[in-house]
Amino acid sequence: MPLHDVGYRPWQGERLGSGSAIGVIALTGIKLAWTSRWLRRMVFFAWSPALVFAMSFFAFEQAIDEGRLANMRDAARAGRNLDGVGMLGTVLADTLGRTPGHAAGTRAVRREGGPPEDPKVDVAETRRVVWSRLLLAFMRVPQALLLAGVIGLVAPSLVSRDLRAKAWLVYFTRPVGRVEYLLGKAAILGVLVAAITVLPALALWLIGVLVSPSVWVAVDTWDLPLKAVAASVVLAVPTVLLALAYSSATAESRIASFAWFATWAACWIAHSTLTTADMVAAARQTETTVAAGSGQREGRTGSWVEDPFGDLEEDASRVQRRSSSSARSSETGMPRKFRWLAKAAGMDPSIDRWAWLSPYHALGVMQAWIFGIETRPQAVVPSLVSLAIVSLVALIVLLNRIDAPTRV
Repeated sequence: MPLHDVGYRPWQGERLGSGSAIGVIALTGIKLAWTSRWLRRMVFFAWSPALVFAMSFFAFEQAIDEGRLANMRDAARAGRNLDGVGMLGTVLADTLGRTPGHAAGTRAVRREGGPPEDPKVDVAETRRVVWSRLLLAFMRVPQALLLAGVIGLVAPSLVSRDLRAKAWLVYFTRPVGRVEYLLGKAAILGVLVAAITVLPALALWLIGVLVSPSVWVAVDTWDLPLKAVAASVVLAVPTVLLALAYSSATAESRIASFAWFATWAACWIAHSTLTTADMVAAARQTETTVAAGSGQREGRTGSWVEDPFGDLEEDASRVQRRSSSSARSSETGMPRKFRWLAKAAGMDPSIDRWAWLSPYHALGVMQAWIFGIETRPQAVVPSLVSLAIVSLVALIVLLNRIDAPTRV
């Protein structure tokens, strides 16, 4: 009877390397995730806000083509709302409505031997500012919130399911290391981030180029797509690492999902509470200033005396009216229904000193920095440090948890 060799035989085919393992893990995970009906609905719904912002791009380019920017600038500086253009009017009112000489998107023109005339609208610079703010608002409000929901739907089961099914017996008995496994899982979420944030933002930029008077606008705004990609990367890195860390910490995906949404909700509530406390304290300080000014102008016998420090009461009252105005700001023409846009598009000049406490607000500050809208170090550095710490801690947890069963 002949004898047959049933032992191990060397592989005669071509070795693809560790990159193929990353691709297989990512592709398999995407296919499994895409079977969820809710995920398909959320990804489809994520493109809906792009239609609203695309209308703003179209309305802005129509205003340029019809030569209406100068009239809009004059209306904005007069403190009037730019009606009829929706949330675009809010952005234009802030961009064009600043004082001459300091206004973004304007340039002074001087005749020979004569005084400087009113600044003319610099269309190219105005376009850059408006497009940047619209893209930033698009990525900060609808896309960031939808991305948090999508990651909370997909990420909790990516690692916890493998721990529960003991899939590490299959993964780590083959030439697949922790790095390949981690990159494969992260690539699953990276594809979803690209589908929700990068692709719609690039589509908006392309729409703006197509509806503009000339395709050379693409040359003037060439860096905006790169900034959109960078803003998406900044959004993806901390969120992906944190979600995977929660998933690796437990074998129950429900617990990981609860931890993910609880973190966003608790940090948002803490940020809102502290911000509200600051606003209340500022309002009380303003009232104290007004009362002190009234006391200085009134004598002990109730007679009215001159204030040696100027019209302090009038100045304090003006500050109070500006800080407590809920309808709109005289500088930006901010309608009540678009007040959210002031913060999202970087039009609020105040510094959010509690942004580092909330992942959503910290990511918004970093995205505003990437688009060149927020440049103050005291506003950027705390959020940058906070996100870096979260990413580092999450990465350490991941590297220690994904192959923990093999070390027991």
